[in-house]
Order: sequence, then structure tokens, then C-alpha cells
Amino acid sequence: MAAFRYTAFDAAGKEQKGLLEADSPRTARIQLRERGLLPIEVESVNANNSDAGSNVLRRGLPRSELVMLTAQLSTLLNAGLPLEKALTAVTEQSEHPRSRTVLATLRSDILEGKSFAQALAAAPGVFPPLYRSLVQAGEQSGHLDTVMARLAEYLDKRDQTQQKVMLALAYPAVVTLVALLVVTGLMSYVVPQVVTVFAQTKQTLPWLTRALVATSDFVRQWGMVVALISVSALILFIRALRAPLLKRRFHRLLLKLPLFGRLFRAVNTARMASTLSILVGSGVPLLTALETARGLMGLLPMQDAVANAMAKVREGVSLSRALHSTREFPPVLIHLIASGESSGTLAAMLDRAAQQQEQEVERKLATFTTLMEPLLILVMGGLVLLIVLAIMMPIIDMNQLVR
Repeated sequence: MAAFRYTAFDAAGKEQKGLLEADSPRTARIQLRERGLLPIEVESVNANNSDAGSNVLRRGLPRSELVMLTAQLSTLLNAGLPLEKALTAVTEQSEHPRSRTVLATLRSDILEGKSFAQALAAAPGVFPPLYRSLVQAGEQSGHLDTVMARLAEYLDKRDQTQQKVMLALAYPAVVTLVALLVVTGLMSYVVPQVVTVFAQTKQTLPWLTRALVATSDFVRQWGMVVALISVSALILFIRALRAPLLKRRFHRLLLKLPLFGRLFRAVNTARMASTLSILVGSGVPLLTALETARGLMGLLPMQDAVANAMAKVREGVSLSRALHSTREFPPVLIHLIASGESSGTLAAMLDRAAQQQEQEVERKLATFTTLMEPLLILVMGGLVLLIVLAIMMPIIDMNQLVR
């Protein structure tokens, strides 16, 4: 049986949309008529037969939605439900149209005789390489329920870490934007009106006021041009980063930044360690696990370091020595991996290293937000203070002349 997406009208003339299973489009239309619905459109959601389904599989799902679906599948599989019935139950519970399409497509492929890993491979835009590798390892080992549980936990932790990083970076960005808008508004509208009053007195203005007037004139005459040039330069820079050489140099510069460099390194190290932990613990070969982890890292220099480590591992070098030779990873990670290799608990040590790096990320984020909040307040308050002083100084001079 295959899954079909339908559009139909009920007896009251209201449009109804949904999914159903049938052997053919004709059978699907018969089922709709038996329900008292008038079918208008019936199409397969199989990725090979439906453009809409194919678009969904290419665009993917929100991270939170993927985490929720994985957790639901894990719970149902651990409860002993067959994979086909688990997919049916999750499809019925899902309120996200794209999720229902993806799940219905997976179920249709499995009913056609494909393995779960093969069905996931048809939707690379939805399920990342790590997801597919773990499912394949779980099916081969016969512990798909356990693997799905670990995968759900991993995705949830990764989503939380990404949210923490984004929130920490969003606060200073929003405050900076608001400060720029406030200062621009003062320079464009408030200052010119005040300066008009001073011009009528024909007095010599203080140097701070003259600088403020010159800045205000520049913002009014060239502010839009500067904004357009800045936006254009940013767009060109983003496009230029598509070149691997320039992107690699930019990433290398990011790693050398005083505070952000260690933060970015810790985020990528935690991602690599947690990925290796769950893959190695699920029985995936080490080289395959390293290749998957390498693809999930965001910085090219660290990707290159993992590639160099893979070459050494192929030659028989231990993972700890191979990573140590790259000089890109924290010593604590190297020591924990060496301990795991010597004791035969590599997956557990990798998981401990991932937890340590995640704690490091949280500490760096806390330090960053603690420093940025007062700094931004001081900068914004200082700018406003300069503007107020530049306006008040001529007024004070005028009062002294009157006396």
C-alpha cells in the first residue's frame, strides 16, 4: 500500500485535506467517497512520484520537529511496536503537514520492502548523515530501539546547545541595533532642530557641538548611502565566503579571536565528541564515524584536522595521537580519548569529553553575556551623554552671556 495526499469536499461543501493509504489512486478515491467526501485531487506522497513530497524531502524539517519525531519513534519502538505501526502512530499524532508527508513517505517505502535506512536515504534533506548512519547501525545490530533513544537524546542536547549559543549572540546584536537606531534618529531629526535655534544666535559654538553638527549633517546627507554600501559589502562578503580558500582563512581568523575563538572551538569539539560517542557506541566503524563527525563540524580548519587524523588512523595510529598531532583540539579531549582507548571504553570517554566541552561552552557563554551587558550599556550611555553635552553646552554659554 502507498500513501496519498488528498483534497476533497464534504457534504457541507467544506474543503478537507489529509493523508490516507490505498493500493492505487483509484482505490483512494473510492475510500474518500465511502467517507462521504467528494475527491478533487489525489496524489502520491512518494518522493519518486510527487513533486510536493520531493520538495518537502529536500527542504527538510525544523530541528525541534525532527527531535520530537525521533523521540516519539524511540518511545514507540521501545514499547515493542513494529516500525511500520510506530510510523503510522506518529503520523496520526503529528500536527505538522510536512512531518506527516515525510512519515507517510517513509512508511510507504518500508511497506515496499525497503529498510528504514534505505527509506531515510531517499530524504537526505530531512535526515542528516549521522541520523542515517545510526539507523543503519541499529538495524544491522538488531537494536534499533536503543539507537533511536540515544539519537533522540543527542538531537535534543545539540538543539539546546545551539539555542544557547544563538540566544547569547542575539542579545548583543539586538542591543547594538537598537543603539544604532536611537543614535541615528537623534542625529537625523533631533539635533538639526536644536542646531537651528543655535544658528539664529550667531554665537561661536563649542567644539563638541560643532563635531555633533558635522556628524549630523553627514548622517542626513550620506547615511542612506553608507547603509547601502554596508549592506552591499556584507552581501559580497558572504558570497565571497563560498570560495574554500577565503572561507578557510576566515574560519582560521575566527579561531584566533580572544573570546570567541575558544567558544567556537569548544562548540565544534563538543559536536565531534558527542557524534563519535554515539556512533562508536552503536557499532559504527571508527573511520566511518570520523567521516560523519567531520561533516557536522562548522569550521573548515577543524574539518581539515579531522581529515588529517583519519589519514593517520588508516596507517595504524591511535585516535588520540592522530588528533593530538593536528594541534586543533583541547588537551582534555586527547587525554580522555587516550584513556578510553587504553581501557576499552572509548565511547564512554568520548561522551564524557562531549559533556566537558558542553560545560565549557556554557561557561564561555556566561562570561560573554556577563561582559557584554554592562559594556553595551556603557557604550550606549556614553553616546547619548555626548549628544546631550553637545546640546547643553551652548545653552549654558547663552545663560552666562545673559547674566
